[in-house]
Amino acid sequence: MGDKIYIFDTTLRDGEQSPGASMNMHEKFLLAQQLVKLNVNVIEAGFPVASAGDFDCVKNIADNIRGVQVAGLARCNRRDIDIAWDALKKGDNPRIHTFLATSDIHLRYKLKMSREQMLELAVASVKHARQYTANVEFSAEDASRSDLDFVCQVYAAVIDAGATVLNFPDTTGYALPDEFGAKIRYLKENIPNIDRAILSVHCHNDLGLATANAVASLEAGAQAVSVTVNGLGERAGNTPLEQVAVILHLHEALSCSVETTRLPALCQLVATASGRSIPPSQPVVGKDIFSHESGIHCHALLQDPRTYEPFPPDQVGRSDRRFVLGAHSGTAAIRHLLLQAGIGVTPWQARALK
Repeated sequence: MGDKIYIFDTTLRDGEQSPGASMNMHEKFLLAQQLVKLNVNVIEAGFPVASAGDFDCVKNIADNIRGVQVAGLARCNRRDIDIAWDALKKGDNPRIHTFLATSDIHLRYKLKMSREQMLELAVASVKHARQYTANVEFSAEDASRSDLDFVCQVYAAVIDAGATVLNFPDTTGYALPDEFGAKIRYLKENIPNIDRAILSVHCHNDLGLATANAVASLEAGAQAVSVTVNGLGERAGNTPLEQVAVILHLHEALSCSVETTRLPALCQLVATASGRSIPPSQPVVGKDIFSHESGIHCHALLQDPRTYEPFPPDQVGRSDRRFVLGAHSGTAAIRHLLLQAGIGVTPWQARALK
């Protein structure tokens, strides 16, 4: 088994930013409990300064959940950081996650500040957070569209200021896998003190590439990945936890601690709480991903399921491989289904039924 990848789950923060997908305190606490059982490494419980409700949810999880790091999001300002710590301070190795954009687009049109001002604020904010905890993460918002040399400069400075995790987000889901992986390699090679921090990624799915980008970054040397259950998140969502976990378990050059057999129950819990149902063909957890109709496929699957399934149902806690009769079914599937019902037929009879 290869290098361990740290799983940072942000379903309760970024996932809840899906329009109409809000969850109440009880639902969030239940989800946090299930994430602990799943063995994720970090739960980002919310954005404490955003509202009294968000603060209470983060505090409730930090106060009562053990066996996992609990993180709270904070913009790069003292008030956000102070309030985040107030919510997190009783947690089990709590993490302050602070962020500030590095792209010229954001600096000019959103923040109205220069690169120099951004760098000064990022360093001051990390130093302030570090007064509370040694577990400080810094995210360079819109990093994938930023000047990489400037990102390297910022990351080196915030490491010196005390950041222990650096997050490289593809905030608009704009990147392509090859270029995203190349950016990660560039960071690893050009940040002189990178050995003192964990490099993480956060990918959005606007172009349907969140999982591909996340995996490409991990292959390029990133050590942690931000995910959400069912890929929940703003716009087209984020990298789905369930997809990354199964990919890492199947391709053993990398690994993670997630218990994949618990994924279906967790994904259904999130679907119910968020009001976002799981599409039948959703990778890894859709109800139809172990359903087969094609005669060629069914015949081969009855000889060895590996012919048309990349992983067995029990890998994700299921046992419901199904053969569906339809226009493309063959005699092998017909005979198999009838035999399951206690009815034996000859190949000739099966052909007649077809």
